Amino acid sequence: MTDCRANSAAAAPFTFGADLHLELSGPGLRAGLTDALREAVRTGRLAPGTRLPSSRSLAADLGIARNTVADSYAELVAEGWLTAQQGSGTRVAERSEPRRAAPPAPRTRRAQPRPTFGLLPGAPDLAKFPRTQWLAAARRALTAAPHDAFGYGDARGRVELRAALADYLARARGVYAEPERIVVCSGFHHGLTLMAQVLLARRVRAVAVESYGLDIYRDLLSDAGLRIPPLHVDERGARTDDLARLNEAGAALLTPAHQYPTGVALSPARRTAAVEWARTTGGLILEDDYDGEFRYDRQPVGALQGLDPERVVYFGTASKSLAPGLRLAWMVLPEELVPEIVAAKGHIDYMSSALEQLTLAEFITSGAYDRHVRSMRLRYRRRRDQLVAALAQRAPGVRVTGLAAGLQVVLELPHGTERSVVQAAARQGLAVSGMAPFRHEVAGSGRRLPERDALVVNYAAPSDSAWAGALDALCQVLPGR
Repeated sequence: MTDCRANSAAAAPFTFGADLHLELSGPGLRAGLTDALREAVRTGRLAPGTRLPSSRSLAADLGIARNTVADSYAELVAEGWLTAQQGSGTRVAERSEPRRAAPPAPRTRRAQPRPTFGLLPGAPDLAKFPRTQWLAAARRALTAAPHDAFGYGDARGRVELRAALADYLARARGVYAEPERIVVCSGFHHGLTLMAQVLLARRVRAVAVESYGLDIYRDLLSDAGLRIPPLHVDERGARTDDLARLNEAGAALLTPAHQYPTGVALSPARRTAAVEWARTTGGLILEDDYDGEFRYDRQPVGALQGLDPERVVYFGTASKSLAPGLRLAWMVLPEELVPEIVAAKGHIDYMSSALEQLTLAEFITSGAYDRHVRSMRLRYRRRRDQLVAALAQRAPGVRVTGLAAGLQVVLELPHGTERSVVQAAARQGLAVSGMAPFRHEVAGSGRRLPERDALVVNYAAPSDSAWAGALDALCQVLPGR
């Protein structure tokens, strides 16, 4: 008669716990295992509540007898390091941590209180990220994903997303976008880093930038070794007619649809001047279309790229329309630049997450992206109107500009008051930015740009529960009440 006990035992399912990395030392296996487990618990490498592998599973992993593991577990249970309950397995015991003395507070600087409200520019309303719709799109995308989506893919990005973006950008932003010209990247910062590398390889030595903009992008270009002569910005946008006098510039970084942060649109004449400069000199326009979907009181301003796809590099992003945490952006390139950008991407960051790309592709093609943008457009317009109404009532002396589009407005302040207003806001628990951090420090002639005292106020970011308090705090600190 055949003894079936060994086969039955081998077929019995294991109860798996956490995989353990244990180095056994000492004169015996049991003592070595016990010491290794005790040390892992004592040092915190095995956290309280962690479920350990069954004695059978750990024995198989370590190549030792099951009884050795069981005896070691029993000894540590008796010592209080582990607990064992029927149906719950063996776990690391909960222990009270020794109380540690708090480190002394720094003597040189008093910690600033965390702001209660925030109106800093740069972020959408993150509380309204469409979690349910995004999850549904992710499930559909994952179900339909081909096997090769989980491998090393095209450096340009998943073809599904590039095709979806080509269709969307053509109808919504007037961009000439073939899938083969699109490269997916991890945010505008990543795309500009790639572009800087390509410009340097092409022996471009300077990129003209708007006299007001984000310093992180000016720093990125200058740190890469490019000079950054400024183009002055006025009520009609950047003075692109000055490009002809900047002989050193081989490219220009612009925000034509909605200048950041002043909020003005580049005038038709200056759009034409920028493209003509690029055609005449062989230069490139780097178009940052960071929030082109959000327009309120005017006809849509199409992308500059549509005027000349071979001289304009178009940058788009999901950071304002959805959330910056997705790290999804795209470049629409002149045909000749595609191989150079792809080569640069291979050196810096070869691939973006394929699953996030497939999800966004599904989100766009299903119509969920358009519905979300329309919903947020209405929401942000209501916020903007509430801000304007509150200022008209409580601070009628403050002029509001940059109203037609985007997520922020500019509040003009009396000369010399910007710093004091920002400090007064901080005392009210309100984080708000002045215009000074966005100003290019040095003009092309070596003179400082004329100062413009103003606040850049993001009305989109606060949650519903924080909005009324933030608006009240803002009105309290403004002059002209």
